[in-house]
Amino acid sequence: MKVSTGWLADYISLEGVTAEELADKITTAGIEIDGVERRNKGLSGIVTGYVKSKEKHPDADKLNVCIVDAGQGEDLQIVCGAKNVEAGQKVPVALVGAKLPGLDIKKAKLRGVLSQGMICSAKELGLNDKLLPKELQEGILVLPENTEIGQDILKVLGLNDEILEFDLTPNRSDCLSMIGAAYEVSAILGRDLKLPDPAADLVETGSKASDSISVKIENDEYCSRYAVRYITGVKPAASPLWIQNRLMAAGVRPINNIVDITNYVMLEYGQPLHAFDSDKVEGGVLGVRFAQVGEVLTTLDGQERKLEPQMLVIADGAKAVALAGVMGGLATEVTGETVNLVLESAKFDGGTVRKASRQFGLRSEASLRFEKEVDPNAVIPALDRAAALIARYAGGSVHEGIVQAGGDSVQEKVLTLSLEKLNNYLGTELSLLEVKTLFGRLHFKCGDASQGVVEVQVPTRRGDISYDVDLIEEIARLYGYDNIPTTLMEGITTPGALTRQQFLRRELRRLLSLGGYQEVMGYSFIQPEQSKWFPALAEGQLSVKLAMPMSEERSVLRTSLIPQLLDIALYNTNRRQSDLALFEIGNVFFTDEEQLTRQPRELPVLGLLLSGSRAAKQWNVTAEPVDFFDLKGALETVFAHLGLTGRVVYEADAPQDYHPGRSASVYLLGDEGRMKIGTIGQLHPELQRKLDLEDTYVAEILLQPLYESARANLQYSELQRFPGMERDIAVVVDSEVPAGHLLASIRENGGTLLQNVQVFDVYTGGKMESGKKSVAISLLYRHTEHTLTDEEVGEVHDKVVSALQQTFGAELRK
Repeated sequence: MKVSTGWLADYISLEGVTAEELADKITTAGIEIDGVERRNKGLSGIVTGYVKSKEKHPDADKLNVCIVDAGQGEDLQIVCGAKNVEAGQKVPVALVGAKLPGLDIKKAKLRGVLSQGMICSAKELGLNDKLLPKELQEGILVLPENTEIGQDILKVLGLNDEILEFDLTPNRSDCLSMIGAAYEVSAILGRDLKLPDPAADLVETGSKASDSISVKIENDEYCSRYAVRYITGVKPAASPLWIQNRLMAAGVRPINNIVDITNYVMLEYGQPLHAFDSDKVEGGVLGVRFAQVGEVLTTLDGQERKLEPQMLVIADGAKAVALAGVMGGLATEVTGETVNLVLESAKFDGGTVRKASRQFGLRSEASLRFEKEVDPNAVIPALDRAAALIARYAGGSVHEGIVQAGGDSVQEKVLTLSLEKLNNYLGTELSLLEVKTLFGRLHFKCGDASQGVVEVQVPTRRGDISYDVDLIEEIARLYGYDNIPTTLMEGITTPGALTRQQFLRRELRRLLSLGGYQEVMGYSFIQPEQSKWFPALAEGQLSVKLAMPMSEERSVLRTSLIPQLLDIALYNTNRRQSDLALFEIGNVFFTDEEQLTRQPRELPVLGLLLSGSRAAKQWNVTAEPVDFFDLKGALETVFAHLGLTGRVVYEADAPQDYHPGRSASVYLLGDEGRMKIGTIGQLHPELQRKLDLEDTYVAEILLQPLYESARANLQYSELQRFPGMERDIAVVVDSEVPAGHLLASIRENGGTLLQNVQVFDVYTGGKMESGKKSVAISLLYRHTEHTLTDEEVGEVHDKVVSALQQTFGAELRK
């Protein structure tokens, strides 16, 4: 909201307070001021002049020689190149010695002809010429005919003004008006207000308005009040310059006296108004209703808009003539030929206006105010104020009475406030007199205290105040936040901490990042085709379709993280970055319903992708491509860090979209058996070719089972004080036996003495029997309290070997 200090001074004295000081006070009191803009961009020495004559320059086709009376005692000769300069105009004249933004005016000869000044355009005066009527946006600025010659242009155009930019929060809609801003400044400065009295300035003539127009409301839940005045004999023309100046200061372009007055009153009262050409209103009736199915309205911007049944419209006896609270219709527009008016003021439901405004992308000054709920008791005062101004400046006759439908004035809220609660909240010792004084500055009526409780009557313009704590906030900001004493907090405090899931998620990010993986964040929305890829986690489930997708490529919620990881890999590969180690921690979504009736399932998942080489090629290092075991090693590191070593096993199989011989399912062992928690492997060759990717390995792990089973806190062990004893064995087993199963058996039978076990060689072919393989395994035994003896190790080791022989038919190789 742009607030002109010149306009504000009509309601409250600003004497002795600069714009910057006022901005600081308002900001300190709770409404941030984004900046202070001076309308005077460095002008001086510019007055109004009268062009007495215009002749063509003798030596230049595009220049004119003008004789101008600028009130200086003698006429000035000024050479002007503007196309729109004409004799008989009142114009801004920069005298010799005048200063304009970036320009000093001197006597000069243009093609041999003396020029004693300059006739100025709006842009040269530092005005936003886009706010001027279109015919004045190019060329010199033409002033009204009644402008006094020789006047300082700063006074004529209201340029000795400063604009405060109010950055309002949604709850402070009361300050979307000059009067609302005046109430705020009055409270802050503690100065009296002088507000206009619409009823005193209004003179009614002629017949009753109800003889010419009637109104009705079909849905009073969405329009609580609708009021009109009937005005005849208007003469549309340019507005008085003072109205135009104030509109431009507020960032509104003047159009004509009728439209400008409705905009002026909207800015003054915060109550949007609309004027209809009554001769174009069919049936002499205006009603508030919902749009009919298939109904069309051409709005003032010339756009034909197809209305929907949930949109509120104003309709005459035959058709919709306005989109309620948003924009009027072209069919009843006020034009230069308009003679009779119906002037509208209403209280529309903010939510309904907001939906229509958003659906059509029409963000008007009116809709902005209705969305934030206007003062219901400003409907009639704003209507009277506008009618009085139209009668004065557009020659209209205001017919007797207001024609209205809906409820009467809204009663002001009465809230009770405990002085004890107030002082406890603020840590102050304010007395009843001090509290009543502060409420008086806010223009809130406050009664005497009864048992330490006061009743406060809140004006309807302050719709943001509903509870006693809102009143406490008002007292706090007026009393001054800097004046509130600093006190220690009292009561029970709870230190902040991460939840188990938050902690583990951060640990995973840290661990993978330290391992050389880069975190990425993919879209939660994917293509419908991609939702069918990698269905292992969503087996038997359906994807969730978006009701209003951004595009077909982003029309379903993802059921796997891998498609987005592949998109990111493809993007990088196309830019010659093929060595990738990526991870994402995000959610996937499923449903078992064709038509959603309840919330979809949402599961946290870890996704990994690996491609390219392990290390960059150098003079002493050969580039080696990554493989399945590089990715498996990353997962093993994660599981070990979470304390799950020995509880995760891999089952060689061929999940959909994975390579049939280089993939596995991942299982977590628990008290109730094993649970499938993910998949790992190389992309299926067909999918790899389809995406034009090199060998790429991916994994996807459900995180909820890990959150529930993992060791939340890191556990540290002492440095080993006693030596360990190693035993290496090589066992021959069937080729189909996974090495992981051998290791699981060894860990199960190795007891507490077995500290570590790993495979260091797998041998097939050669002299090995067909269908067999040799697996070489290293075992490390250690006791934490003493040095092991051969007998102790031998007993445990024999148990391990025996279990391998009995379970897998393993034979020891000598």
